[in-house]
This record gives sequence, structure tokens and C-alpha cells, in this order.
Amino acid sequence: MKAVCWCGKGKLRVEEVPEPKILDPQDVIIRVTATTICGSDLHLFGGYVPTLQPGDILGHEMVGQVIEAGDQVKKLSLGQRVVVSSVIACGHCWHCRTEEFSLCDNSNPNAWLQERYHGCVSAGVFGFSHLFGGYAGAQAEYVRVPFAEVGAFAVPEEMSDEQALSCSDIFPTGYMGADNCDLRGGEIVAVWGCGPVGLMAILSAYLLGAERVIAIDNLPERLRLASDVCGATTLNHNDVEVAEALRDLTGGRGPDACIDAVGMEAHGTDVWDDLYDRTQQTLMMQPDRLAVIRQMIRCCRKGGTISLLGVYGGTSDKLPLGIAFVKNLRLRMGNMHGPKYIPRVLEHCRAGRANPAFVYSHRLPLRLAPEGYTMFRNKEDECVKILLQP
Repeated sequence: MKAVCWCGKGKLRVEEVPEPKILDPQDVIIRVTATTICGSDLHLFGGYVPTLQPGDILGHEMVGQVIEAGDQVKKLSLGQRVVVSSVIACGHCWHCRTEEFSLCDNSNPNAWLQERYHGCVSAGVFGFSHLFGGYAGAQAEYVRVPFAEVGAFAVPEEMSDEQALSCSDIFPTGYMGADNCDLRGGEIVAVWGCGPVGLMAILSAYLLGAERVIAIDNLPERLRLASDVCGATTLNHNDVEVAEALRDLTGGRGPDACIDAVGMEAHGTDVWDDLYDRTQQTLMMQPDRLAVIRQMIRCCRKGGTISLLGVYGGTSDKLPLGIAFVKNLRLRMGNMHGPKYIPRVLEHCRAGRANPAFVYSHRLPLRLAPEGYTMFRNKEDECVKILLQP
């Protein structure tokens, strides 16, 4: 079969690799009908996530058809169309039983490796380095899905592949980010980053009761989607001083909650802070650029919530923890709990309350995935998100 393989920093190839096989009676094999490139895949592409090895298959978002199933799989049938959680969970450990699926104790076979880097173990993730299990990713013609009855969900007949694909990762991630804000209705939420996850966070904040969402980015095509499709008030951080603009829009108080949908490669608006972060990252002295987190801590209202959706890789300095402490801020973060949130977002789509398919600005065959990565990374041709078809 053909698959997108990482071949070194900034290098990808579509190669012929062996087809996956059933390794456990809880597995299924799916024929992938749609996959995509995620913003967090760009961190892998750029070499910012350790433990990738040449030949590793990338990708963690997929919709497909079940073509083979292990003996213990009873809830899924051959030929069934499914959307698969990017996070792999066993469904039985303490964390899974409390719906903290991305913290699963049993789905990461490289627990020793992650303990060395992070001091703890989290769930496996498709196509996201050996730290997260070394699982073959979704940018392939076929994928083995472990613990399939926990992480694979039947797609309603009325939903398109494009709608369902967003429910694999970006929509539940955005939904969890908004849910972490504990919205009760009437809040003002600010979202940094209007990429696919940021756009889903805007939609989700409204679904969960926010009165107003303010979206921050500098790309006109993304700001248009945030405003015209998602209903957000938009700020171009190239044109305004963000903290001042947020104070003006919130009566001087600041947003009730701030969501980071950017992550470790944030572009800072402060020249010296940005230069410092970029130098540290280039010299591999720290993996992350914290411009967005620093700005969120300064902008959020006292007693508010900071919700981090963007991926971060390790230890970083210049975090204004003292400001967060004095303001009594709550910090929530982490990989999304796929099996908890996917049924919720599927129901929102099925009921017509959300249609996340609008994020796909480009469609490419799998063989053009390397060109797609470059287009997505460089934001060429107003690229927002690319749907790949094996």
C-alpha cells in the first residue's frame, strides 16, 4: 500500500509499505477513504517532536471502511463506515473509566520512552512519533485500529466524509478546549489562531453557550472564515495591539476565557520576545515558542480560564507564572479525549447544529501529500486545511 513517510526534517515521501495486519483480537483494519494534514503534523514535519524515525507513517485523522476485524470486535461490522479517534484508548483503565481517554495507561507500548521524556505516560496517538506509541498513521491506504470498539465510531449515513473527518480530531479538540472553559452561558471567549482547530473552538464555544467569541490571527482568509462562517469578532494582530483591543471589547475587564489554538510555533508580536523564542528553538535549547501563552495570561480577566489546545513539546522559560498566580487564573490543557467528545460532535453534525466541512479549502490525492505539507506550512493559495484521498 502507499503511505506518507517521514524521511527527515522537512522531508516526506509517499512510499510503498506493507499493509497492516490484525495483531490483537480487538483490532480492525480500515480502508481509508479520507485523511488530512493537521497543524500538529507540521511540528513533526519540521522536526520539533523527538523520536520520529525515517519511514514512520504520519497522520492521525481518518474516515474509512472496516474491511477486517478481530475476533473480539462485536459492535463494528465489515463494510461499515467509521470515523476514528486520533487518540488510542483501551477503555478499561482508571483514566478511561473516568473519560480521561488521552491519559490511558495501556495504549502506549513505549511507556518507558515517554516516562524518560515527560515523567509520565499518556495514550498512544496515530502517527505521532514513538513517544506516543510509534503507531502507523492515517495518511495511508489502510490503517490498523487498536481497541477499535473504543475509538472507532459509526458515521451516520447522512454525513459526508468531509464532515465525519473533522470529527476525528479537530472538532472534538476544539470542543474540548471550549468545554475546559466551563462555560455556563453569556461569556466572552477569545481564541488565538484561526486555523482548523481554532475555527472549531469558535463553533464549540457558541455551542456551549458563549455570548461572544473574539478570534485573533493575521491571515485574512482565516479571519474571514472566523467571522463569516463562525460568527466571531475578529482581530488581525498585525493591525492592532491585541491586549488593548481586548480590553476595549470587554469593557476593560478582559475575556472570561482564552483558548490557544496555535501551539509551539507561535509567531510573537513583540519583536524581542519573538527573536528570543526563535533563537532558543533554533538552537534546540527549548522546543516551544510561548508568545501566545504569555499574551493570553496578560489578557485574560482575573479569575478567568486559560485553555491550551496547541501542542507543546517540553520545558520552556519566560512563562509569566507570577501574573497567572496573582490573577487567579485556571490553566487547562492536554490532548483531547476522543471517545468522550466524538459522539457529542457527531450528534451536533447529525442534528444540523454544525457543519465542520467548511474548513477543507483543498483536496489532493495522497500521492501529492508532500506538496500539500509545503502548501499548508507556507499558507500558500489561502490554504486552510487539506483533505487527502488515498
